[in-house]
Amino acid sequence: MRIEFDLQATDGAARSGVIRTPRGDIRTPAFMPVGTAGTVKAMMPESVRATGADILLGNTYHLMLRPTAERIAALGGLHRFMNWERPILTDSGGFQVMSLASLRKLSEEGVRFSSHIDGSKHMLTPERSMEIQRLLGSDIVMCFDECPALPADDATVARSMQLSMRWALRSKEAFGDRPGHALFGIMQGGVTPALREESAKALVDIGFDGYAVGGLAVGEGQEAMFGVLDYAPGFLPADKPRYLMGVGKPDDIVGAVERGIDMMDCVLPSRSGRTGQAWTRRGAVNLRNARHRDDPRPLDEACTCPACRNYSRAYLHHVIKADEIISSMLLTWHNLHYYQELMAGLRAAIAEGRLAGFVADFHALRAGGDIEPL
Repeated sequence: MRIEFDLQATDGAARSGVIRTPRGDIRTPAFMPVGTAGTVKAMMPESVRATGADILLGNTYHLMLRPTAERIAALGGLHRFMNWERPILTDSGGFQVMSLASLRKLSEEGVRFSSHIDGSKHMLTPERSMEIQRLLGSDIVMCFDECPALPADDATVARSMQLSMRWALRSKEAFGDRPGHALFGIMQGGVTPALREESAKALVDIGFDGYAVGGLAVGEGQEAMFGVLDYAPGFLPADKPRYLMGVGKPDDIVGAVERGIDMMDCVLPSRSGRTGQAWTRRGAVNLRNARHRDDPRPLDEACTCPACRNYSRAYLHHVIKADEIISSMLLTWHNLHYYQELMAGLRAAIAEGRLAGFVADFHALRAGGDIEPL
């Protein structure tokens, strides 16, 4: 079976559909929780599934260093290793390596870098990235690319993008023909329309199962990101999934979906859960604040996650302040539940042709802020 995209409805530029894989369907627009090192922090895999997630993201860079891709392969692949039988997308390792500016050396061949764990030397190339992702057994594989930090001048962005396109071709050749597994190309080009278009044309000429919009959410700000998303998805084939990497906050997600994005991932809901921040229909709530310590009400009265169904704001405030592990567990579950509920709402609104009203209600409720303190 080949991985296929079934586009089922559109509303303006927004799309809803299904990515069909041998390991199960992925409903789009989809939010992918990040399981960096083979785990979504503070969550059991079955709990992640219970929030509504159809697919997880794994991290090539972290897994190649520890416990190593070869060890995971010997133990039956990443799905068995982490007890997640549904689809997994793995990033290429490029973004993490690029963030190690002081520890890496870039060349046409690839990137030579020192491990942040023990200082050991490694070489990551398009071919090695494809090999690692094959050993992991990921369902959706990402091309190896370079992601320059923004802002940067056009000449720098152009050089980086053209290198990424050469690496994309090498990634495709190294990936080979693997039925049941997909390879996505990554569009680069910063915030410059001509470079984005050049990148998209190069990727389409190579031919991929899906396409990512890369190089955003790297410091350029929401306005600039939306500016790129106003035109960039239109350069990509309409019959293939479009993935915005590393996004984001709920209002980033809604804006991206409005502009034609099908897939997103971000560490934000899980990372926020470990720091006492909850994402709700009314916006972000900091449960460390003293205003919650005597509040018997749930975090969100309309939410059906365990944190909201079984515990008070006062309890959540207490376990966060006491650094109890259950605080990370409950708030991560809540945040992932909220994100998946948002995606389900977006999918239904697109399918029923009422996205504009859904988005207006989303912003209006958030603008009102959290419930009044007692």
